[in-house]
Order: sequence, then structure tokens, then C-alpha cells
Amino acid sequence: MNLIIEILTHHLTILFALIMAIFLGFELISKVPTVLHTPLMSGANAISGVVIIGAMILVRSSGSEDYVSLALGSLAILLGTINVVGGHAVTNRMLQMFRKK
Repeated sequence: MNLIIEILTHHLTILFALIMAIFLGFELISKVPTVLHTPLMSGANAISGVVIIGAMILVRSSGSEDYVSLALGSLAILLGTINVVGGHAVTNRMLQMFRKK
């Protein structure tokens, strides 16, 4: 019984941190002027790369019966990869605007 409570507490703590991170990220990004969004996206790509590595470590170190960690880790890998690829495409497009024709 204590093990079940400990596992639920651990997952609730992680879920709370995730919800707070989403809320904080939304609040911060909504306060940034539009002109700065693209340069900040380039910096966010580096952070997303770290998230991908951390998610890979999470998936690798979680047990085969820990479906929550496996699902959240896989979701983090997917969303981080989408963010890195999309940010790279936007950054390349922005840099092409400054090249001479």
C-alpha cells in the first residue's frame, strides 16, 4: 500500500511540474514582442535538444512496467523533435531573407 502511495505521489509531482512549466512558458511567451519571437525560437531549439536527450535517458532507464514514464518520455521525444525541426526550418528561412540574391 505504501508503495502505491509513493508511486502516485511521484507521478503527481511530475504532473504538477509539467502543468506549471506549461503555464509559465505560456505566460513568458505571451509577454515577448513579436519581433523577438524568431531569435528566441533559435535559443529554444537548444533547450529542446536537451529535453530530447533527457527524455531518451528517461525512456532508457524506466522499467518495462512503468507505462507512465515510457509514455511521457516518448511524448517528450516526439514533441521535442517537432520543435527542433520546425525551429530549424524557421531559422533557415529567416537567414535566407538576409542573403544577397
